[in-house]
Amino acid sequence: MFLEEIYGFIRDNSVSCRIISCEGLGFVEAEFPLSGQTRHVFILPVRIDAVSPEEASLDARKRIAAVQHLKQHLKDHLKESPSPETGIPEVITLAEDRWRRSREMYGKRLLSHLGICNGIFARNCEARKIDRMTADAFMNANHAYGAATCRHCYGLFEKKSGTMVAAAAFSNARRWRKKIAGEDAGWAEIRSFEWVRYASLAETRVAGGMGKVLNRFVKDLSPDDVMSYADTEWSGGAVYEKLGFEAEGLRQPVMFRINRESWERIPLNRGPAAPGDLFYENSGSIKYRLKLFRFPVL
Repeated sequence: MFLEEIYGFIRDNSVSCRIISCEGLGFVEAEFPLSGQTRHVFILPVRIDAVSPEEASLDARKRIAAVQHLKQHLKDHLKESPSPETGIPEVITLAEDRWRRSREMYGKRLLSHLGICNGIFARNCEARKIDRMTADAFMNANHAYGAATCRHCYGLFEKKSGTMVAAAAFSNARRWRKKIAGEDAGWAEIRSFEWVRYASLAETRVAGGMGKVLNRFVKDLSPDDVMSYADTEWSGGAVYEKLGFEAEGLRQPVMFRINRESWERIPLNRGPAAPGDLFYENSGSIKYRLKLFRFPVL
């Protein structure tokens, strides 16, 4: 079973772990030391076997409910029993198709969340512009969703080695008119950009990397706001909040069809399913926005 496979992978990499049950689903609870503290991460391996969108949607509702129940239990437990950890433990959803199609990358990415990774500080790196081809190659190798359409690309380079350890991609400006508040009432053009992608090397964590890249982008483009999405299966969005972003709501889950042979994931709205396809509905994402208006707006 997929649950036992992920449990075995984590155990074989010398991380203490056990299988627990929550709302009828099996999670792998991993425990490891980090910065002198004990850290816990919970992984929900999701086997993909739904043969219809309806079945996949039902599976998704059960999965999301189980994750929310576990998170609430962890919050309540931490309130009642002070923990040496900082914040609420991570709860990661690992879909089988991702693992089957890109096992090496996801293995490194999973181990990175379990403290087995190269640690680099952003202060030891330099952020600078890179071309689209370089950014696409990096995203395809290190980002869960691969490359995406973008306009502005940046790399984060370790100063000592010159190695690119992270990359980011932003859209072109979207413009609209917004009313100015206060004594200088009138209309102004707002320039909004989407932060489309950010990824570090799969086996590397760059402390402060997102902030370093964002600061360089803001310095170069002077945006009025920057919006982005946090994948709820791998992130609760805390990193965005630390950077000053505010949550603006949820983006609805997306239904995918999965090829049984290649494990390729394709949004169902991009074409009809083929005979034998499996289906998976993700958990949606959280929309975040960083407001950088240089004047009060309504």
